[in-house]
Amino acid sequence: MRFEGKVAIVTGGASGIGAATTRLLAREGARVMVADLDGDRAWALAAEIGGTAHALDVADRAAVEALVDAAVAAHGGLDILVNNAGIGSFGRTPDMDPAAWERVIAIDLHAVFYACRAALPHLIAGRGAIVNTASISGLAGDYGFGAYAAAKAGLVNYTRTLALDHARDGVRANALCPGLIDTPLTAGAAAVPGLGERWHDAVPMGRAGTAEEMAAAIAFLASDAASYVTGAVLVADGGMTAWTGQPNLLRAMEGVA
Repeated sequence: MRFEGKVAIVTGGASGIGAATTRLLAREGARVMVADLDGDRAWALAAEIGGTAHALDVADRAAVEALVDAAVAAHGGLDILVNNAGIGSFGRTPDMDPAAWERVIAIDLHAVFYACRAALPHLIAGRGAIVNTASISGLAGDYGFGAYAAAKAGLVNYTRTLALDHARDGVRANALCPGLIDTPLTAGAAAVPGLGERWHDAVPMGRAGTAEEMAAAIAFLASDAASYVTGAVLVADGGMTAWTGQPNLLRAMEGVA
């Protein structure tokens, strides 16, 4: 019961990594506000865990501020903010609709600033924690993911700055950078013939991670077990970013005397 008596907000909290995080925090004692664009799914999950829900588009600053107010009003404070909502957009720069670029930046980066700005007075009062879901795409480039990579790279460094700015306030801020995770967000791409196998081959552990594994990492960063951890960027990618990208020489040399 690491989170007994704690109040948490999880954005993008009704599916994938967000839903797994919501369930884990609630299972360990937290009162969780499930925040999601899909209000029906958010309320269904809130009913399951005994929490509350709030439907919103996190790109709307006023809606994010109202979310924080609603969580504090419902639960009497705020101790943990998990900024997990995110989207991607595929295409090279000349082919990308500027509206798609702006939407990705708005949800993946601007919304985190809105939430942190609204939540920090409450987090400072309770010496709370912020966990931002970034991505390994924020640490290196990926073909066709310019908007997503730019937003997540910004989020990584924004998290570090949050940590510096509020360390003396007793607020910790950390980022989780997942790699390939088996969620509804990646299911479409993984279904492309041959792509799933190539994707798994690029992961040294040979498989996608699970939402529950990411939730466990988020819970650690939000917990007192990480009381001296702030400004950290925790990579959870099955070893993918440990690889230089050179061919697998062990495999290539198999059978060679």
